[in-house]
Amino acid sequence: MQGFNIDQLVRFLSHLLWIYLAFWSLNALNLSNLFKKNHERQVKIALILFSIGLGYLVSSFFYEILQLSRSLFISRL
Repeated sequence: MQGFNIDQLVRFLSHLLWIYLAFWSLNALNLSNLFKKNHERQVKIALILFSIGLGYLVSSFFYEILQLSRSLFISRL
């Protein structure tokens, strides 16, 4: 498997973890008030899409912070 390394695995698992946490936390919101009545399926799909977007953004943020701190400490050595 050419090109596979630990950083890719960490990033993938980080995305999954943050997407799950976003979904779990967004479930606490009552989003059905924002949608028309009897559209539960659309509410769930919107919740999943919001969770994926939010989880990806948070995961990318923390991964970027990790990469910046790595490059900062490596450049100082």
